[in-house]
This record gives sequence, structure tokens and C-alpha cells, in this order.
Amino acid sequence: MTIVTIRDVAQAAGVSLSSVSRALNGGKNVSARVARDVAAAADRLGYQPDFMARSLRTRTSGMVGCLVSDIANPLNATIVRAAEARLREAGYLLVAASTANDPARERAAALEFRGRRMDGLLVSPGSDANAKTWQNLGAAGTEVVIVDRDPPEEGSDDRWPSVLVDHRAGAKAATRYLTGLGHRRIALLTADARMRPSRERIAGFQEAFAEAGIDPAGAQLCIQSTPMDFAHGNTLALLHHDIRPTAVIALGTRILAGVLRAARDLGLSVPGDLSVISVGDTDLAAMHTPAITALRWSLEDVGRAAAELLLQRLRGDAGQAQSRALLPVDLVLRDSCAAPTES
Repeated sequence: MTIVTIRDVAQAAGVSLSSVSRALNGGKNVSARVARDVAAAADRLGYQPDFMARSLRTRTSGMVGCLVSDIANPLNATIVRAAEARLREAGYLLVAASTANDPARERAAALEFRGRRMDGLLVSPGSDANAKTWQNLGAAGTEVVIVDRDPPEEGSDDRWPSVLVDHRAGAKAATRYLTGLGHRRIALLTADARMRPSRERIAGFQEAFAEAGIDPAGAQLCIQSTPMDFAHGNTLALLHHDIRPTAVIALGTRILAGVLRAARDLGLSVPGDLSVISVGDTDLAAMHTPAITALRWSLEDVGRAAAELLLQRLRGDAGQAQSRALLPVDLVLRDSCAAPTES
């Protein structure tokens, strides 16, 4: 098998070796014609760049690592897909790993990425257990962007570029909507309260009750670190209670599925007996009958913004770049909420 070299591409395109190198690596001072001719020659000859050689020459790997709790979660998958598309446009390969919110797995994956000389990392830490890991990576020169989680150090938002979602405002809007319909017993079903999204939702939920002057006893928090085990059984217990909630705000993946299944098992209709709001506009929320009112934020924007923050730092122009992006949350009204039938 004949190996096509950069010299072959230069000869076929009728340009110098340095012009081919700049064109293939996205360098400056390359005319559109040269870039087009080089790309056509490389494609015609079947040229494959030697990434190891380029890594040794440029001291970069051309790869970015991404750590999320569960890549199968549609919320995470959409963010990763959008980040991957933006990084691919810029010539980077995204490598993703699932951590299951296990600090040991998270730390091992981060160290593996470091060992493979990833140019940067997009991370959604499951807890603050690995704060030292992120600090060490940053100190060693690896660019790290935090995705919708707390920064590794207290009060260090500016030190760590981050893309955040305004979960507090979203939860407040959902709670206000339900109290406006007359609900006074509302349950918020969310995941681990140690993580920023859940903590912010809880704050917004409680603030809505306080601002409306409604008895906070009706604000029921159901928090569990393992949503897969929590969703169905604990929702059954919640809805079996003598004074059950008349409305539920639930995470839009496994927890929402558990809520809807529990309501069905108990013969409760939505929204006749129970109003439901999904946190996250998933396929389940949109396709369920009745369609579920949902808190929606652009997952694509989260992924693209995280990738853009990282690219700014990899290009060395972080001084002119923003270090933090806060993305809005909208309430999408559908058919799953109504005034309570009991007081």
C-alpha cells in the first residue's frame, strides 16, 4: 500500500510544502484558491494526515475530552453532539466519556485524557470531590470549561470559564404558573441537591412560594441521588400520601417517566387529578398524551457555547473573551396542567 505524503499533495496541487501545511492546518495567509486546490488534491490522492507527527511538531493533539454523567441521557447527548459539531468545524476531535457521577470514574477518565494530551476538556463534574483534579489540570496548562456545574473552587467563577443554565429562574416560573392555577401542594422531584442544577431549582421553587406568601409546607422536595431507583417507587409513596401533591415538577427523563407511570398505576389522570411539568423538554414530554408542559432551554446552545469558550482559550484570545455564559430557560405551555380539583 502506497503512503501518500504531504509532498505528494504539494506536487499535485502545484504549490509549496509550506502552503500545503498551512492549508491543511487552518493557518493564516492561505488564499481561497490554494486552500481549494490543496483540499481537492488531498481528497483525490486519499491523503491522511499523520496526527502523531503533527502532535510532536505543534505540541497539540487536536483532541478535546468531554466528561458527562451519562452519554445516553438525551439531554447530555444533545449537548455533546452540538459541542462536537462546533469543535469539528475548528479541526478538533471530541472524545466523550460517561462517569455515572462516580468520582473515581470521573478522576480516572480525566487522568486518562491528560495522559493522552487532550488540548482541553469540557466537564460536568458530578460533585466537588475532584476539585483538586481540575485545579491540577488547569495548573498544568490544560484548558477546562465547566458545563452547568459549580467551578472547582469557591468563588472562582471568573477563573473557570463556564456555561450555565438559569435553572433558578426556570423553576420559579414553573412554580408561579402552578400557584397561579391555584395549586398549593406542589412537589419538586429532582436529583442530587449537591449539584448546581438541582440546587438552583430548589432555590427558585422555594423563592416562588415565599414571594407569593404561600404556606411553604406545601412545597414538597423529593431529592434522590439515584433517579433510576427513585422515580417510580418513591412517586407512588408520595401520591399515596393522605395529603398528596396536586402538582409535580419533575426532571424530564427517568424521573418524569416514573411519575407518569405512578399516576397511571394509581388511576390518577393528568391533568384532572395531577398537574405535571417536565424539567427539560424531552421527547417523552412532547409525545406523551396529554403533551407535558415543560421547562426548555437550548441544549444545542449549551454545547456550542461550551465549545466556543474552549476554542477562544485554545486560540489564546481568552483576554478578550467572556468567561461565563448564562442561558435562559423558557416555560412551554401544553396540556398537562389545570386548576386543582381539590383544595
